[in-house]
Amino acid sequence: MIQRSFQIFTSWTFVVCVFVCLSISANAQDYKKKYESAKALFDAGSYSAAMVAFRPLSVYDKNNHYSEYASYYYAMSAYRLGYATVAKDQFIQLKKLYPQWEQIDEVNYLICKIYFEQGEYFQAMYIASLIKTPGFESDLTNLKRLNLAKIDDIETLRMMWEEHPSDAEVARVLVKRMSLLPSAEQDKALIDSLITLFNFSREEVIAVESKKPLLKESYNLGLIMPFLANTLDPSPVKKRNQLVLDLYQGMQFAADSLAKTGIKLQLLAYDNERNINTTRNLLNEEELKQLDLLIGPIFQEEAKPVQEFAKTNKVNLLVSPLSSNSELASFNPNSFLFQPSHERIGLHAAELAFNKSTKKSCMVYYGESAKDSVLAFNFIARAKELNMQVTLVQRVSIESTGSILSRLATATEFDEWKNPLQFSLKKDSIGCIFVASSNELVYSKVINSVEARKDSTLVIGLESWLNESSVDYSKYERIRVALASPNFTSLSSPAVLDFRKRYISRYGVLPTDYSAIGYEFVMVIGKILSQYGANFLDTMAQGDFVEGVLMQGFKMSAQRDNELVPFVMLKKGQLKVVDYETK
Repeated sequence: MIQRSFQIFTSWTFVVCVFVCLSISANAQDYKKKYESAKALFDAGSYSAAMVAFRPLSVYDKNNHYSEYASYYYAMSAYRLGYATVAKDQFIQLKKLYPQWEQIDEVNYLICKIYFEQGEYFQAMYIASLIKTPGFESDLTNLKRLNLAKIDDIETLRMMWEEHPSDAEVARVLVKRMSLLPSAEQDKALIDSLITLFNFSREEVIAVESKKPLLKESYNLGLIMPFLANTLDPSPVKKRNQLVLDLYQGMQFAADSLAKTGIKLQLLAYDNERNINTTRNLLNEEELKQLDLLIGPIFQEEAKPVQEFAKTNKVNLLVSPLSSNSELASFNPNSFLFQPSHERIGLHAAELAFNKSTKKSCMVYYGESAKDSVLAFNFIARAKELNMQVTLVQRVSIESTGSILSRLATATEFDEWKNPLQFSLKKDSIGCIFVASSNELVYSKVINSVEARKDSTLVIGLESWLNESSVDYSKYERIRVALASPNFTSLSSPAVLDFRKRYISRYGVLPTDYSAIGYEFVMVIGKILSQYGANFLDTMAQGDFVEGVLMQGFKMSAQRDNELVPFVMLKKGQLKVVDYETK
């Protein structure tokens, strides 16, 4: 009897064990599916949805093998959305919970970067000192060099050097700042000792801000673009890479125009065939190392090897004259953006809203792309800094665009002819709606809703809206619509009319928008090179401005993008630039 009871007990124990094992396996599989789904959202740039998906996965569970990675990608999603403090707090929490995680130095690097961006230099330097993985050495050096250069106060730098006496980048910027003091105030003994200790080149570190421009008789600009030369034919049919051809034609036209003024630019074209392997092969060309400026490629997927090449060989790099993606110019002191970044457009849109809204309250609709998220959340951050009330933030998919109409245009009162008099969202209760999307299904719903309301709401959007025909242009004038337009050209401008006339005379066709951008870019770059030299990224200071020809021009920001973001409104059938103050 005892033996039979024992057999029954062991049988049940075995069943329970099997059940537990199967449950653990099922839970593990469930976590895996949820993690893969969340990661797919992150990879697609749907960072808001990714945050929601990663959040429960970041909680520790013995069956969850993804909690560290979920925490990491939750923080990265927040960072990409502009929630730097949320990201930093999550990274710090990740460090506390998993101090031995194999990617902890990557976490430290990102915390360091956020501290630098927030101006918390001492905290950033402390975190930087914790990073021991050799692979981060180059990026960390560049990160410190870019950010420490923003510190002007000598005493702050002395304190930092006392805390980090073996850090070459702290010593470098301290020497530079001390050398700019009047001769009587310089600590020459300390300057000399630091130059000796770190084996600095005296020419590089002494008074770099007063460095003379490296002026040349002619400048070489290399263009890595998908010209697709093997597919071109002389027929007038529009080519599949027409935008590239138009861009290049505008550039060449500008180079020829500059030559008449004594500014000589050589445009050297390299066809990467929109192929990453071809791009890598082109970078083996020795002559690329001698360029004064490398431009390209156009498409983001081919950009990484070009960035690495420019960084290694210290070649000035503009990834694309069309791009506003700040990530393409990050961590490389030799790179910059000709366009304002998405972050900057979002910030300036908030400043426009603050200046031009009748009420200091706003709503934000944004689309599904990573760009839309960056625009929206930088707008929100700046709006809150300006003490504007953000009453709604909504990510809109194609399927959910109907919610815009129901929220904004649901009428509650009508006149005798059934025209709406009042709405569930009261008229004039909101000052501004920022629409961070180029999807016509999204912005057209907002425009139609605001037109139905007939109130004073300001709508702020993007210049790409003007390229679509889904919205009658008259609506842009009937309601208050302002569009961020970095590439705006006025058809009434004498310079624009002259450009169009000369372009038609030479090529027999009207210039496209891409032709105009290519022309403007080379005209401005030519002026920059002639004034600041081939070493313009060293000699051009924050706030330095070069006037444009067709557009407003270029103003160097601390982040090395274009600080100028014009907005336009339609008035009496013409687009006019809006005056607004930035802070």
